[in-house]
Amino acid sequence: MTPNRVLLTGAAAGIGAAVLLPLDEPGLGWSLTAVVVFALLREVELGWAVLSVALFGVGAFVSAGWLFALCAVAGCATGSLAVAGGRTARGLLIGAGAVPVAAVRALPWVARGVKEGGTPRLARPVLVTAALLLVFVPLLAGADAAFADLLGSITPDESSGQPVVLFLAVGLGTVGAAYLRVSPRRPDETSDLPRTVARRDWVLPVGALVLLFAAFVAVQLKTLFAGDQHVMVTPDLTYADYARSGFWQLLAVTVLTLGVIAVVARLARLDSPTDRRWLRGLLGALSALTLVIVASALARMWLYQQAYGFTVLRVLVAACEVWLGVVYLLVLAAGVRLDGRWLARAVFGTGFVALVGLAALNPERFIAERNVDRYHATGKIDVRYLSRLSDDAVPALAALPADLGACALRFRHVEPDDWRSWNLARQRAGDALARIRTTDCAR
Repeated sequence: MTPNRVLLTGAAAGIGAAVLLPLDEPGLGWSLTAVVVFALLREVELGWAVLSVALFGVGAFVSAGWLFALCAVAGCATGSLAVAGGRTARGLLIGAGAVPVAAVRALPWVARGVKEGGTPRLARPVLVTAALLLVFVPLLAGADAAFADLLGSITPDESSGQPVVLFLAVGLGTVGAAYLRVSPRRPDETSDLPRTVARRDWVLPVGALVLLFAAFVAVQLKTLFAGDQHVMVTPDLTYADYARSGFWQLLAVTVLTLGVIAVVARLARLDSPTDRRWLRGLLGALSALTLVIVASALARMWLYQQAYGFTVLRVLVAACEVWLGVVYLLVLAAGVRLDGRWLARAVFGTGFVALVGLAALNPERFIAERNVDRYHATGKIDVRYLSRLSDDAVPALAALPADLGACALRFRHVEPDDWRSWNLARQRAGDALARIRTTDCAR
């Protein structure tokens, strides 16, 4: 791919983003823009590209801004991996941020290529067409209001400056991605760390951890999953004390143990079959015991949410703990054959898939539904907190009794979307609000 072609590819992607992308809110245009960019690049890793489109596609179904921001950042990272690739942990981390770096590096290369190669034949008619449209479109729009409305329905608001920002950002990113295809980097190429830790140096500390975890699980076997009964029969123990005092410590244990396993698996010497058996046995036992601790942490958080209601933070940390449990299952699978060459990609991939799964759950809608169910069961509800949730929660809140529903949705208003910013959650919220107001008028 020549510099001129890279420049034209970036320009086409930038124009597509300026037309399709709603910068100020989640919408259908985000996934459409991703599809256009990948179609222009063509040579990408299909799995990462599909995952990137799925992450950007969250904007068409979920209204929560914090969730879409996470998905958009993850979509950029997986989009970069679709171009740059990566297999090791280091390579994947570098590949996730390779496109922005390549965009900066590509500018001098493109400038030199255009200067040395001259203007390509395709560029001349494109530039002339753009110049003519810039002159005649505003004149015709000013001459007829209906034509101006038609243009407004298919193009973004030029007065906001968003089209220029989108054109430059997406265009430069596409130029960087195309440059990576022309001049690929190999982030995985690195010298392997030598396996210098002998068995006598790691067996004792890892074995001590295994015994410690086994003792913890054995002692806590009655209380780990006893839930309500354990809280009710233990003097001066509340649901908050039971869940809060244990969940965060168990989460820290889960994360730190993963680091221990990674270091030992990477540095332990495997000079003999005995070394391999010890490594497989001790790390396998440690991983299995940690899975029990993961289950304990999730049980505590579930009990706490049942007693005090669901919130965004509680759902998020529970989702992270579920993903860590999946990571430990992957570690156990890799340990069976002591072959972890695929593990880094699997961990990264499952992390991004978990984010898509969280979006499919639609956490704010889920939170509202569970809190409404809790209200029907106990008569307790935090209307102030629920009223601050996004439009995802509106249909569930609309099912509350009239007085509570009116309190939760008193100042809620949903603006209509155009085709670029169409969002299923906002459409459902608008329909629910319309039904409530129609019912109120009928009364």
